[in-house]
Amino acid sequence: MVLFGTLVNVLCIVVGSVFGLFLTNIQEKYKETVMQGIALVVILIGLQMVFQAESIITVLISMLIGGFIGEFLKLEAGLNKLGYFIGSKFRTKQGEDNNIAQAFVTASLIFAVGAMAILGALDSGIRGDHEVLVTKGMLDGFTAFVLTTSLGIGVAFSSIPVLLWQGTIALLATQIDRIIPDALFQSFITEITAVGGLLIVAIGLNILKVTNIRVTNLLPAIVMVGIVIWVQQLF
Repeated sequence: MVLFGTLVNVLCIVVGSVFGLFLTNIQEKYKETVMQGIALVVILIGLQMVFQAESIITVLISMLIGGFIGEFLKLEAGLNKLGYFIGSKFRTKQGEDNNIAQAFVTASLIFAVGAMAILGALDSGIRGDHEVLVTKGMLDGFTAFVLTTSLGIGVAFSSIPVLLWQGTIALLATQIDRIIPDALFQSFITEITAVGGLLIVAIGLNILKVTNIRVTNLLPAIVMVGIVIWVQQLF
């Protein structure tokens, strides 16, 4: 089953979020410290991915063009509106929809942006190997548990974009090895890992409140990696 790994990942996020709801009343200082710890680990994961880059130029061009496209399409604003819409349907207190939106956006970026999401989905589609996504699911489940104690139920809704994103990649990947030459495919994986790593570092910095980077507006950079590498191959 092509979507097995993705479904396990989604289930882990939901289960972790449900368990996290029972610990939302712990003292704020504990939540803050745990969130800071998670942010540091997120940054470490991102840096490990970034250092795999073989072509800084490819990463730079992808980020520049991707960022321009994201700003033009106002992706960050669109994702926030989706989060607010979901929050408005589930809020129990005045203003709680804002918290749900923040949780939804933050968790969606953490769970959906990164090499494990893309590589795991590709493995599921191309080789029928779900090990990467099952491992990612366990990590995401624990992270969802901790995030929910601080950010609330909105974290659980991040399972929706994870399902759509990873599921789409897995389904498309069943045909990708027939279309893309192996050498080009391997180069794509390497550079997309680096771009994803940069976005993950940005997420970690945002969680620490060091920066306020509009990470969602940089997401088109992931698509641009493939286009840039394809153009490079032509010349």
